[in-house]
This record gives sequence, C-alpha cells and structure tokens, in this order.
Amino acid sequence: MLKLADHWVWDSWYATDDAGRHHAFFLRASRALQEEERRHQRASIGHAVSDDLADWTLLPDALVFDDGPAWDDRATWTGSVVRGDDGRWRLFYTGVSHADDGKVQRIGSAASDDLITWHRLPGPQVEADARFYEKYRPGSDWFDEACRDPWVFRDPAGAGWHMLFTARVDGPEPARERGVVGHARSSDLDSWEVLPPLSRPDALGFGQIEVPQLHRVDGQWLLLFCCGPNEASDARRALGEIGDNFTVPVEDFLGGFDIAKAKPFAHESLYAARLHDIDGQAHIIGFRNFEDGEFVGEIADPVPVRWNGERLVCK
Repeated sequence: MLKLADHWVWDSWYATDDAGRHHAFFLRASRALQEEERRHQRASIGHAVSDDLADWTLLPDALVFDDGPAWDDRATWTGSVVRGDDGRWRLFYTGVSHADDGKVQRIGSAASDDLITWHRLPGPQVEADARFYEKYRPGSDWFDEACRDPWVFRDPAGAGWHMLFTARVDGPEPARERGVVGHARSSDLDSWEVLPPLSRPDALGFGQIEVPQLHRVDGQWLLLFCCGPNEASDARRALGEIGDNFTVPVEDFLGGFDIAKAKPFAHESLYAARLHDIDGQAHIIGFRNFEDGEFVGEIADPVPVRWNGERLVCK
C-alpha cells in the first residue's frame, strides 16, 4: 500500500515507463489540517514509483498549485498521464483558483521527458462549455462547476485523442440525477474541442460521475467511475447497493454510456479506483476512504479482478 504518515493520500492514476516501473500520481494534503474535508482545497499531486504496485518509493511532488493569479493557483486535482506521439509524457490534471473560491474546475496539462520533472503548459485547455454543461451559479442546487478528472486516451479506432471528464448538465431533473460523462477530443493533445456529454441524466443516475476511466477487462470495454451514496439519485440509493465504484459495459464509446446499467464493485471503502494491468491481468487500485466513520487516506494494494459477463468482481 501507499501510506504517508504526515499526509492523506486519495485519488490516484498510473503510468508505466520503458523499464517496466509503475508510476503512481496521487492527490495528497497534510494531516496537519486535522479536518479531512479541508484537504480538497490544499491538494497537490504526489508521485511514487514501484515495481509491483504494492511497495512504493516516494519521489518529489509532480505538481503543486501555481503562483497566483492563475487558473490553478489554489489546488491541483485528479488527472491522467499519456505519452504523446513525440515521445513526451503529458499529465492532464484539474485546477481550481482563489478567484473562483475553488468552486469552478478547469483542466490543463504539464509535460515531461522522464515522468519526474513536469513543466506546466499554457492553460486551461478544457472547461465547461455552457452549450452542453452546467455552469456554477451562487445559490444553485449544486455546490460546484464540474469539469475535472480528465481521462485521456488514444482513439481506439483511429487517429487523435479523446478525453472523458466529470461533468454535469443543467435541467429540470433533480440535482442528484444530472451527473454525466463529459467529452472532448484533440488531434495533438494541445487544442481540445469540447463536445456534448457521452451519457444522459437518468433516474438511476448520479449527481456526479467521478474519476471516469475506459479500460478493457477480459475482452470487455468498461466505463469505471465512482460516486458516493450522498450524491447518488434517490432511485439508485433505493437499490441498497454496496460499493462506491461502478462499471458500465461499453460496445461503442462514441455511441454513449447507459449509466442506468451501472453495477457496483463491492468493497468496504475503496474509492476513486483505477483499472491497471499487471502482466496482462487487470487489477483495481483505489484509496481507502471512510472506515468506521474515520477517513483513512491511503492507497490500497491492487486487487486482481475479472469481468463475469455482468459485473466486475474479484478474481
């Protein structure tokens, strides 16, 4: 596991270098804050390396909030890492600013030649487009403007890149049903076109579809995401499901995701999980969230998983 004595650790994402070492990038904030809810507005992006995704060596932070005034001068949040056609690594991440009181989220990126030293690129590159997505309004029925958790991947069927991100749509539906999977695309990882969401609000939906990821397990493409029970729709909560991570089988991601088909991955506290392959075997990795009413804040060891035709289960 990845546990820090002086910092809480939560959302994480992974990359594997040419030597086969696994790099974890994760959100961290000092336990000196005492109240765990304060961690979100003090988060930086930590970095560690491992040969087996279980025993970790801590490295210098990958990224911290920028000098103000800037779009990311308050905190840096969850993202993903890909390698561009030029061989350079790109870290896409979420930023919030003091100017917006941390309530408006935007997405930018940094570049690296070695996964160790990162240099910010001009940004933000993606933000909520009012044509498709809900914008923050003081006094509204939701607490932020969601445009975060970018998951960037090559188009499986052609050239270019796609980005999935946590987003919401405006509308008459109850607030806890309006979470959607945001979508943007790019030909070069620099210029991004924001597109309509790849899912729709649903009575069996969620207020926020957090940390989305597209990954194949046992030949089946899956959308993996998370949502806590307090942000799930009334109809979803009524199912009495166990687990805060959900998967949706995907046949054609450009055709959209049917969020009503989401099935939970059962675990007592795992949150913001990612799927990552180790020697061809899919594993799920997330952080230990609340246990016995206390926030744990450490990354759990990877759990091997399989697709049983209906849901993601432990192998």
